[in-house]
Amino acid sequence: MIRGFCVFDTHTHVGRAKHSGREYSADQLLADMDRVGVDRSLVIPFPLVEDERAAHDEIGRAVLAHPDRLAGAVCLNPFQPLEAFRGEVRRCVETYGFRAMKLQPQFQPLNPISPRSDFFFETALEHGLPIVCHTGAGAPYALPSLFIVPAQKFPDLTMVLGHAGGSVYYLEAITAALACPNLVIDLSSLMPHHAAEVLAYVPPSRLMAGSDLPESQETEMTKIFSLDLSEEGKADILWNTASRVFGA
Repeated sequence: MIRGFCVFDTHTHVGRAKHSGREYSADQLLADMDRVGVDRSLVIPFPLVEDERAAHDEIGRAVLAHPDRLAGAVCLNPFQPLEAFRGEVRRCVETYGFRAMKLQPQFQPLNPISPRSDFFFETALEHGLPIVCHTGAGAPYALPSLFIVPAQKFPDLTMVLGHAGGSVYYLEAITAALACPNLVIDLSSLMPHHAAEVLAYVPPSRLMAGSDLPESQETEMTKIFSLDLSEEGKADILWNTASRVFGA
């Protein structure tokens, strides 16, 4: 807990990243969670890895060992045979109980508004999984506004606008959330004054906190306390929204 509030970090990564060379283990994540006061984390593979199945297995083992602290998310190259894609999602759900899917258009350039991409959203719906959608860097496919189309096409699917479009596109994230009640915003990477502007339009019940990288965990979690929020609003952003979307 942090300052008496349960905390759910909704955006962490474990494994070995091909694009950056970064390595970060579940044990390191748990140690950082304990240091900062984070109770639970959603753990996502890095978007580019040597072996996607092995990356999921690494996270899955950690989830099974620490089910009260960690929840897993599937992250897959969408440009592979459909049955292989669907099969790996199914395996992660059935074997490890993963709670979400991740779409990273910066490294997986899937056009969210194309009918060709419907399989991605349909797979998530089939398994009852929300999708964490990276937004911001990686335009055009990472523009928050593009997720209005699938959000309206699949109204029963919850989608999280990861990073709220970043400091460049955060106004798009606000607009998208206003247009689609099934869009939720992850405030990670936003400056506090940008997060405050999001909060002026989108209620705390549709906002969540995330760190993305371990160096940012303490800053991102404590950033929420700088916002003009009621106790209930802080609880929503730090825990309640994520608990509803991903499961406590």
